[in-house]
Amino acid sequence: MRFDVLTLFPEMFGAVTQYGVSGRAFASGIWHLHCWNPRDFATRKMGYIDDRPFGGGPGMVMQAAPLSACLKQVDSQLGRRQHRILLSPAGKPLQQSDIRRLASYSGLSLVAGRYEGVDQRFVDREIDEIFALGDIVVSGGELPAMMLIDAILRWLPGVLQDEQSAQQDSFVDGLLDCPHYTRPESWEGLRVPPILLGGDHAAIAIWRRQQALIATATQRPDLLERARMQGLLSADDERAIATSPLFKD
Repeated sequence: MRFDVLTLFPEMFGAVTQYGVSGRAFASGIWHLHCWNPRDFATRKMGYIDDRPFGGGPGMVMQAAPLSACLKQVDSQLGRRQHRILLSPAGKPLQQSDIRRLASYSGLSLVAGRYEGVDQRFVDREIDEIFALGDIVVSGGELPAMMLIDAILRWLPGVLQDEQSAQQDSFVDGLLDCPHYTRPESWEGLRVPPILLGGDHAAIAIWRRQQALIATATQRPDLLERARMQGLLSADDERAIATSPLFKD
């Protein structure tokens, strides 16, 4: 898979090409990254690609022309138009379902927004989707773009040593993940739940599902309701919720 990223700070993306799971996958050629600096397409002196907003107000706005010219160069090199995503607080929050869908593309063009925002005319004409990490604001779209890349890579064959890991991540089945434990069995007087030590994998699976329901009800009750509305909860899930005091208000 190929990612073409429009960014004023291409050096930042060494975080995903040089380290961890994404770094190993990059080194093995499973995915490719090409960073494009919109300043290279600026027509103003000193490479400025931002200007004051019409109507007044704080901050500066990224101009449409250099961003558009940069995207055209990407398409020209590829010989086709890639799906285009803007990373911006004005976008919809990323969901795991979005990640799985985007992982099916052969390539994506990502635009890392900066400053107060991006000229809306560029967004309207050139961008297919706008995504945000959540209801927060960070200084630019680079970190969200890297997180998007990393999340997508987990769904590509050969990236994870155990490909079932992605299938068991939080949000895949609408719930948060269950808690996990490792050696030693006792740490500072705290013991691993006995059921995980017994070797009864059917019982362990039931326990993990119940723990995932509890974690979701505790941390993200909105996800539990959404999972119910989407038909992701089984009859056993509903019985566990109805009978366990842990799910009571």
